[in-house]
Amino acid sequence: MESEPSNSPSSLIDQIVVPGDVVLDLSTMADQTIKLGSGLRQDGDTISAMKAGKLRFTKPNKYWIESSQKRYVPCVGDTVLGIVVDSRADNFIVDIKGPALAFLPVLAFEGGTKRNVPKFQVGTLIYVRVVKANTGMNPELSCMDANGKAAEFGPLKDGYMFESSTGLARMLLSSPTCPVLEALGKNLSFEIAIGLNGRVWVNADSPATVILVANAIMKSESLSAAQQKILVERLLKRVQ
Repeated sequence: MESEPSNSPSSLIDQIVVPGDVVLDLSTMADQTIKLGSGLRQDGDTISAMKAGKLRFTKPNKYWIESSQKRYVPCVGDTVLGIVVDSRADNFIVDIKGPALAFLPVLAFEGGTKRNVPKFQVGTLIYVRVVKANTGMNPELSCMDANGKAAEFGPLKDGYMFESSTGLARMLLSSPTCPVLEALGKNLSFEIAIGLNGRVWVNADSPATVILVANAIMKSESLSAAQQKILVERLLKRVQ
């Protein structure tokens, strides 16, 4: 029996796929335009995976594969946590966990002028935005939002920074708030900055709070929403 054409997205949404898996059969879908993002390719009526990861879908019609990779691939508009590794006359050189070091121009700050250049020590952790990311070139960063304001960007003082996968970083930045951060926020007071490059910074008045938040986040990646909430409850009981 032939299946009826449908407008429903693939049944593999949010499932792990591997190279060669057919994720969409266009012949069974009603006439519609779809957009293919990273990790997918079209061959006739079939859309198949080119890399391992979770198949994602956003309305109205975009599909892509999200890989929980250690190496970060910069994209324009990404917010990342960088580490200053050197400073030059016109740029800070910043490690953002990508294939190449990034440039942060000394004027890429709100109100930045040649007379008003910020001073950053090597090793400074900084929350920045990717503004240029061309293949084969060093990415360029900025400490301003799209309106030229400092917003939340700039150096992150004190606190604790740890590494995560890029997949965990995206989960933490998802909307609505992911369960582990929601549960932590209801019970504890802390600051957090999350970079899409797989770095997370946490700060709080109490070192015990910093450790609890970091542990909860690092253990949450493979857990369901209910399991994430149970994890936070258990960790909180230990420190009460």
